Amino acid sequence: MEKLAPTQYPIHPLLEQRWSPLAFSDKPIEKETLHSLFEAARWSASSYNEQPWHFIVATQDNPEDFNRLLSCLAEGNQVWAKNAPVLMISVAKLYFEKNGTENRHAFHDVGTAVCSLSVQATALGLFTHQMAGFDVPKTKELYKIPQGYEPVAAIALGYPGDPQTLPEQYQQREFSPRQRKPQQSFVFTGGWGTRGPLWG
Repeated sequence: MEKLAPTQYPIHPLLEQRWSPLAFSDKPIEKETLHSLFEAARWSASSYNEQPWHFIVATQDNPEDFNRLLSCLAEGNQVWAKNAPVLMISVAKLYFEKNGTENRHAFHDVGTAVCSLSVQATALGLFTHQMAGFDVPKTKELYKIPQGYEPVAAIALGYPGDPQTLPEQYQQREFSPRQRKPQQSFVFTGGWGTRGPLWG
């Protein structure tokens, strides 16, 4: 299933094709392919080159590991994410290695790494679906995440599946058109809320 972004201006096809499906095939992802995705994340930009991103990964190849991570997701996300061959939790390191001070850009940099991973996934025919709906305290406890690190998002990864296999309410979400606010609502040039000559 393809859902191209209805863009206002031309963008790269990989960005146009990237979206977050609910229907995933259970087709496994080869280890080499996974390594390519994490290599894309590895080479993302970060403040002071701190690279604060970390990933907890579980695949369907190991049902015990997979079900442990799946149990951290909100029930509504478990309904569809259980079909993905790979689940992940992104984790941010909150303090700089060099001096121990707070890295307030950590979440930003983790997001940048996941964006690189997602674009690489799209290039390989894969899709990601990032989720805010997961149990952070449970994740910290199950995975013994140390102090100074914070789970950021859950991520389902896989090849696209058949939307007809989803429960009806999820099919409605899957087939609904993609929507975004116009650029004018978030790009300012002369001050907050000011569009200026860019939109003249």
